[in-house]
Amino acid sequence: MRNRPPTGRRRVALALSALLGGTALVAVPLSAPAAAAGGLAVQYRTSASGATADQSEPWFKVRNTSSSSVQLSQVKIRYYFKADSASTTYRFACSWAVKGCANITGTFGTLSHPTGTADRYLEIGFTSGAGSLAPGADTGDMQLRFYQSNWQSVNQADDYSFNATQTSYADWGKVTAQLAGTTVWGTAPEGNDPTDPTDPTDPPTDPPGGGQALFDDFTYSSSTDPAISAHGWNVRSNSGGPGVPGATWDPSKVTFPKVSGNSVMNLETSTAGTAASTKQTEVLTKSTKFKNGTYAARVNFADAPQSGPDGDHLVQTFFTINDLKAPMADDYAEYDFEYLPNGGWGESGNILYTTSWETYNPDPWQAVNQHTEARQSYAGWHDLVLTIDNSSIKYYIDGQLFGTHDAQYLPERPMSINFNQWLIDLAGQTSTTSRAYNQQVDYVLHVKDQVLTPAQVSAKVAAYRGAGTAFVDEVPAT
Repeated sequence: MRNRPPTGRRRVALALSALLGGTALVAVPLSAPAAAAGGLAVQYRTSASGATADQSEPWFKVRNTSSSSVQLSQVKIRYYFKADSASTTYRFACSWAVKGCANITGTFGTLSHPTGTADRYLEIGFTSGAGSLAPGADTGDMQLRFYQSNWQSVNQADDYSFNATQTSYADWGKVTAQLAGTTVWGTAPEGNDPTDPTDPTDPPTDPPGGGQALFDDFTYSSSTDPAISAHGWNVRSNSGGPGVPGATWDPSKVTFPKVSGNSVMNLETSTAGTAASTKQTEVLTKSTKFKNGTYAARVNFADAPQSGPDGDHLVQTFFTINDLKAPMADDYAEYDFEYLPNGGWGESGNILYTTSWETYNPDPWQAVNQHTEARQSYAGWHDLVLTIDNSSIKYYIDGQLFGTHDAQYLPERPMSINFNQWLIDLAGQTSTTSRAYNQQVDYVLHVKDQVLTPAQVSAKVAAYRGAGTAFVDEVPAT
């Protein structure tokens, strides 16, 4: 993991240039709006009514129909559409919004049960900065759009949520709204209700058998516990990037406290505003033997320091990676969850990136990758799941699909599994007062050559813990 933005300020216009997004287009709306029993109603209009268009422009208003206030950060809207082709990727944009475009997120997902009018969806979310809706209030205009990454025309005529005749706002039941994870408005394409317990995206609790697994519950006494090395982990002490030049990677800052009676791995990063005082932390597998399959970890991100003044440009991570053999080498691979609680890389506030890397050139900086991001707080515990098969890379957060990345970013060689916490620079907080930040990890799981759903990951972890298994590594060295 390098000291660089995932896309960023110097992203190159190469033939292999990274494409954002990961979804497609879908079609004609017919059904009546669902009852707003759950307290929300969604109004829709299109600003691009042609059967084909340069971009799809679904505009929305969300209204609180309940008698109590609704936090918008708990609201998700899904617009369903059919991809122009299986390999098409899409980009999301917000043109204008009463709540502010910076407070609106857009991510793409793939439906488990494709239909003739939908195989993808655009999910709209809100950051904490969007605030709340009082009873009877609405969000006002959200003028949104999405388009093919190659700027080819989109075909809207076969898109489930599209309605060419709806050019002014009206209730629309062919988009769904979730409140705190429960669908409260609209009808999804058949078999794809985001919270329908019969939907295969909410699978049975027993994971399929077969895959060789690595599981670690991080039940160790300290960073010098011999079992850590015996179990294939390296607690980093060698110098070098990423992070502040001259900073120290300090194994003693990796500890294993009890949280609610369960041992967790704690990575502490601290600084007093100078390179010499900066202590960063990293734990990684000694073997690079992990490739296709499922990667999962439960991680506690922190927005504020454990002690001292806040504001440092911090990066908290869970990722897989192999070595770059030469600048722009095409057999490089890296897949990241990166949380920046205080911004950095040109961002001013909280942002979470998931990034799939094809390659890069460190100097001058050039990057070939695809990423998905959300500008909101992710403080607290989160279930992070990454799956890699022969067709795509998928990232899930707390059971919800966060991003789907394309086949061109699939790994050619095996990788290591890593956690680290480090500072991009010392510009976020210039105080010389000491401060320390904690990132915690509850467990890590890898299942070789097998794609598990988030629910199956949870079941597999519960099975290990129920059997009293704190560590297992069945993944062969080659």
